[in-house]
Amino acid sequence: MDPEAARTARESLDLAFQMSIILDTGLDRHTLSVLIALCDLGLNPEALAAVVKELRTEPSSSPPVLPPPSSFP
Repeated sequence: MDPEAARTARESLDLAFQMSIILDTGLDRHTLSVLIALCDLGLNPEALAAVVKELRTEPSSSPPVLPPPSSFP
């Protein structure tokens, strides 16, 4: 990707993230970036929104992640 295209993509993501904050979507920048990339690949945005909603309502089936043990006594 050329530098100008990279700058434009970064600015677009920044704008989308600011809109996400205003709308209180709860999406972080990385998740938003992945969703935008999936839309760019042709996935249906409404279907993606439904999946995000569903994932938020499902209780986590994986055990909680524990912090790594400290290497200091």
